[in-house]
Amino acid sequence: MIQLPSRSHWLATGKWPSALAGLIAACVLAPLLSLLVSALGSNHMQWAHLARFVIPDAALTTLLLLLGVGVAVALMGTGAAWLVTAFQFPGRIVLVWALLLPLAVPTYVVAYSYLDLMHPIGPVQSLIRAVLGYQSPREFRLPDARSLWGAILILGSVLYPYVYLSARHMFLTQPANLIEAARGLGHGPFSLFFRVALPMARPAIVVGTTLALLETLNDVGASEFLGLQTLTVSIYTTWITRSDLAGAAQIALLMLVFVLSLIALERRARRRQRFVNTDQSRPMQPRPLRGWQGLTACLFCLVPVLAGFIVPVLHLTWQAILRLNQTGSVTAVLKQAALNTVMLSLAITACTIIGGLVLAWAARSWITRRHDTFGQGFARTATIGYALPGTVLAIGLLTSFALLDAWLEHFTLWFSANTSGRWLLGTAAGLILACTLRLLAVASGSLEAGFARIPITFDQLARSLGQSPLGVLLRIDLPLLRPALFAAALLVFVEAMKELPITLLLRPLNIETLATWLYGEAARGTYEDGAIAALLIVAVSILPVILLTRTQSQPKKSLLIK
Repeated sequence: MIQLPSRSHWLATGKWPSALAGLIAACVLAPLLSLLVSALGSNHMQWAHLARFVIPDAALTTLLLLLGVGVAVALMGTGAAWLVTAFQFPGRIVLVWALLLPLAVPTYVVAYSYLDLMHPIGPVQSLIRAVLGYQSPREFRLPDARSLWGAILILGSVLYPYVYLSARHMFLTQPANLIEAARGLGHGPFSLFFRVALPMARPAIVVGTTLALLETLNDVGASEFLGLQTLTVSIYTTWITRSDLAGAAQIALLMLVFVLSLIALERRARRRQRFVNTDQSRPMQPRPLRGWQGLTACLFCLVPVLAGFIVPVLHLTWQAILRLNQTGSVTAVLKQAALNTVMLSLAITACTIIGGLVLAWAARSWITRRHDTFGQGFARTATIGYALPGTVLAIGLLTSFALLDAWLEHFTLWFSANTSGRWLLGTAAGLILACTLRLLAVASGSLEAGFARIPITFDQLARSLGQSPLGVLLRIDLPLLRPALFAAALLVFVEAMKELPITLLLRPLNIETLATWLYGEAARGTYEDGAIAALLIVAVSILPVILLTRTQSQPKKSLLIK
């Protein structure tokens, strides 16, 4: 007689982490399916109108913006990473961590600041006219910052740290014997960089550049402030201004093609290259630069820090002080917006960390049980949300939330006759769920890196002693994952603080966050009122940058596209 176990074979074998990861992956894929249905289900006249009047200009502007930002971040990030790694020059010790500071400032905050700074009657142009003896903007004015070139320079100065982090990590781990051998064969500084160091670091540079371009595609605030009609801005204006959900879905579908093409190009660019673990090798020692060479290196690294962090933050501080001197205190509406931002960010962080832990755990379970091939696939599928621009994800979730609300309405009628009829669409719960789906990659990437530092033999030994998969997680893995959990929570919290596209499209009508408050003030041109909100966002966002300066590791988000 065969005695059945006290619990089901499914639970005993520990396959339920993969099942949970599959459920999360289904939640991520659902908005993509609804986006496709909404786009293809509309009439052909809408497609013809968009194809003739909207999409060509928006697609061309987006493509040119991506090309410009890609070149800018690759040059600034790679050049700065090589200089601070290979050479010793005045200010290098400070610049090593200062080059990360622009990560603390959202792109729309920097654009907001430069619009005021570079306005024809703003402080910069007014000072230049005073020095040159001109009286009015009609006599002298600089090129308008509201242009494609202005957007490329501003976005590039904020997003280059993605390339800097990944490229510096690769330069630090390149073995010194290769560099010394190249020098012994007569390679000078430029030949050494272009023929030895750069080819080995190219995969990391491609990863960092792709992440910067994904952030560029996700941006809606900076592009709109700077007068660019990108695909992201077109989606937002089509839905909000024209109330045309089908048209917004069609543009979002085209944007999804942009994203998939970008990721495909990234993978093709490094399909035959791999990251090599050379941590055990002796790293190269920086060589001293003196005189004009050291000064040039210092200025090259200092300029992006000034443009991407110091100048906009100083300007915001000055504007905030002026506003506080006028009002005497922060307005009640702004205080409520700050409270809403913190509460929503905490809720998003909690949900994202739980979801990311499930995904990382499913990937870990796949390692311990090679016959379970679903956990790794589900975990990877569930992290594609970060590759989707916030506007694309939000448009896809509109239809999904409406269907779920209708189903929940019918379900609750069995228990109560009085229901609100709105559970997800236009509610805080829907906003939290949407942000969670997009930020899962950030949490799961950090936690997978934390799991990688825990020897797999710990889990195997605990299982051999009779522990269930959940017991192994709670008693063995979680105590060892505390640093990774803290880092992931901090990163997710700040990303939630800065999130603008999803918040603009899915937030309840009676809820303002710091990001939406700043967006509204910039749209009205009241820069002093928005400066306080922008400064609050920067103050909180700088915390993970401090953490990154201590770890000096490759960005966890790169796990998304490896």
